Amino acid sequence: TAGQVIRCKAAVAWESGKPLSMEQVEVAPPQKNEVRIKILFTSLCHTDVYFWDVKGQNPLFPRILGHEAGGIVESVGEGVTDLKQGDHVLPIFTGECKECAHCLSEESNLCNLLRINTDRGEMIHDGKSRFSINGKPIYHFLGTSTFSEYTVVHVGQVAKINPKAPLDKVCVLSCGMSTGFGATVNVAKPKKGQSVAIFGLGAVGLAAAEGARVSGASRIIGVDLNPNRFELAKKFGVTEFVNPKDHNKPVQEVIAEMTGGGVDRSVECTGSVQAMMAAFECVHDGWGVAVLVGVPSKDDAFKTHPVNLLNERTLKGTFFGNYKPRTDIPAVVEKYMNKELELDKFITHTVPFSEINKAFELMLAGEGLRCVIRMGE
Repeated sequence: TAGQVIRCKAAVAWESGKPLSMEQVEVAPPQKNEVRIKILFTSLCHTDVYFWDVKGQNPLFPRILGHEAGGIVESVGEGVTDLKQGDHVLPIFTGECKECAHCLSEESNLCNLLRINTDRGEMIHDGKSRFSINGKPIYHFLGTSTFSEYTVVHVGQVAKINPKAPLDKVCVLSCGMSTGFGATVNVAKPKKGQSVAIFGLGAVGLAAAEGARVSGASRIIGVDLNPNRFELAKKFGVTEFVNPKDHNKPVQEVIAEMTGGGVDRSVECTGSVQAMMAAFECVHDGWGVAVLVGVPSKDDAFKTHPVNLLNERTLKGTFFGNYKPRTDIPAVVEKYMNKELELDKFITHTVPFSEINKAFELMLAGEGLRCVIRMGE
């Protein structure tokens, strides 16, 4: 099939909020610095639902969504030297060109060329789509579009991984799990025995809790408005729970009282500016570090008194857990292979590709964490 157009099934979003439609699409061969991948497993992330439902975003349809996935390289385009047919890979929504100032920095993973762009619906190389139906182009999503049996991705957005790693498990590392886990281990960096508060106990928040557990935190305090999440969170090392609705004072004050002045680290995974402010103000003065992960609405702002910073609290932000996709994600897969990181407990449902809309229904109902979709079924 190398060099040829491939006809395959894809789940196409034709308009906002309407069920995806299973279509036969044509997938063009990869062009310069591109890779065509046979997707074997993909999972549904909140970001897919957000752009399918177009809440406050620019609508771009028809579109093939999907960005958490695992697959095998089918063919490579001109100029691709570090990947070949048959390699096992994770396509990733952000990239690493390995040449820009960010990629050459040890501290940043915000690639100038390939950082996330939710508005772009075509490939960087020529501004064209690789997907079409009867000659009409179908837009890409995040440069990945994994709700298709075959997809074309820029080489800088492809992590080559251990071929022995089970793709139906490690596919979740291509977005949410790495984002939460990395926020804790790479950015908050709790020391053994320290306390950590996690705001938001969805999949990303529980991945952050998993990072705290692996780091040897003594207390992991989960904060969420939904008490139904508390039981499941125990599996991820959460030791105590706070529901802000149960208290008549700000949750940061509740946590400060529980911990004798505040937690050592906090990780915010909700996107709520109230939670962001609480996460910052609940860390201990002198050494506390708060890390923001959640994506706010576009006009949001929060305020805190500057003395909270002057009292030696640190506020940090992170994107994709500060992981560089090509350089770092293969090692995160190895952590799973070495049983240092548990992924199976994040996967609460699986469905065949033909029932992909069921995955959307589960997420909209708030059921489970990750639903893995088996392609080819």
